[in-house]
Amino acid sequence: MLSVIEDTPVAPCPAPFNLAAHVLARADDLPDKVALAVLGLSGAERWSYARLKAAVLGTGTGLLQAGLQPGERVLMRLGNTVEFPIAYLGAIAVGLVPVPTSSQLTTREVSGIIDTVQPSVILLGPGIACPDTDIPVIDQPALEAMRDLPPAAWDMGDPDRMAYVIYTSGTSGVPRAVAHAHRAIWARQMMFDGWYGLRESDRVMHAGAFNWTYTLGTGLMDPWTAGATALIPQAGIDAAQLPLLMKRHDATIFAAAPGVFRKFLRPDESLDLPRLRHALSAGEKLSDTIRAAWQDATGTPVCEAYGMSECSTFISASPDHPAPPGSLGRPQRGRRVALLGPEGPVQLGEEGTIAVHRSDPGLMLGYLGAPEATARRYQGDWFVTGDQGMMDAGGHITYLGRSDDMMNAGGFRVSPMEVEAVLNTHPGITQAAVTDIEIKQDARLIMAFYTGPAALDEAELTAFAADRLAGYKQPRGYYHLEALPTGANGKLLRRELRPIYKARHGQA
Repeated sequence: MLSVIEDTPVAPCPAPFNLAAHVLARADDLPDKVALAVLGLSGAERWSYARLKAAVLGTGTGLLQAGLQPGERVLMRLGNTVEFPIAYLGAIAVGLVPVPTSSQLTTREVSGIIDTVQPSVILLGPGIACPDTDIPVIDQPALEAMRDLPPAAWDMGDPDRMAYVIYTSGTSGVPRAVAHAHRAIWARQMMFDGWYGLRESDRVMHAGAFNWTYTLGTGLMDPWTAGATALIPQAGIDAAQLPLLMKRHDATIFAAAPGVFRKFLRPDESLDLPRLRHALSAGEKLSDTIRAAWQDATGTPVCEAYGMSECSTFISASPDHPAPPGSLGRPQRGRRVALLGPEGPVQLGEEGTIAVHRSDPGLMLGYLGAPEATARRYQGDWFVTGDQGMMDAGGHITYLGRSDDMMNAGGFRVSPMEVEAVLNTHPGITQAAVTDIEIKQDARLIMAFYTGPAALDEAELTAFAADRLAGYKQPRGYYHLEALPTGANGKLLRRELRPIYKARHGQA
């Protein structure tokens, strides 16, 4: 049998449609219910559904009063505050196209985004890097004042029209602008049972920042769509304090990237979380070590999911359908997924590249301004992820790693070529190569190796990278080599960098 799952698709997205209107459709039925609680050690800032909807539609009014027209793009350079999701939904509500970006990006990186996206306005928070530009800027105080304006009308339209743009680290070394349609939120209902086990009564705590797309989707948009309560820690909360906040605020579901679990789990230490039903993990592969440690500490499972910037999670375990040991889970109900070889789907039990069918409503519209790069991601009717896997007779998929050299840094996918392209501009470097290395169990860091006339001062290289790369993309170590490892055809062999690192540090 072939490694293909072609489940009955979900009902088509209704038309006309608006993503923000879908997310807040429960607000009128649950006006006084807490939609969002921003958690601090001394208390919480609470937002009811009525207050949240009013702030979103008021912000939409303010953006239109600023002269913006539906279809225009809004670059979001905001920090880890509630204004991020409010502005995001406010823009979408009135037909604008927000471009949420990480606050860690440098001025140089943001300049590249501006060149590609061509935004009509920039929403700018205090202390967030942004180049000087002639593009109009709306600062945070002005944005906050919009909350109290009269509500805008929902901009209803074609569910296939562009709703938002997010950035991903491209395998070519050039960050890609991923354009998504309003229908993307419609696809996320397949996660409610297929991953979350989400109920209206749930209180979902996400460990991430407001301005991370993982938080936006799993931590905010999906709970609000279901009429549940979203719990988000205040900026500056340490990972070790998360269990305390979970207990104080009766979290029933906890979501985080694998690295967050590792930061607060301690051997032989239990966590008293009486309301918690289970945890969710995504962003990178969850190790068996972390999974077992969480189960031992809480008595609850971790449900893992697999997805990417180009398509929301589509393979997962769930509370009702746990994954067999070592597997990611199976395609969610309504998904069409295959494992591909050069000639198409491979046989069950054979290695292939994970792919999702182009009909999936959660799949991107394409890379903005890069139709050739978009076309390269397809093999016939299948969008090819670049990740390798193997499917068993039950449809469960075991992750076998990347088919390229993509790295994972704290839940962010980073192309080595993007980092190398920056390091290669240093006058003392002839050629650079980077890879992620497991420096200790379940902890991976990006390391850089380079050739040049002489070894360079590591502090100077660190400063050079910090000026040009977001923090999560920056190498944590630099190693001068006489030559980089290459194959017979001269192609760089990044996998050979790890043994060099281990030899330098006396590891077997």
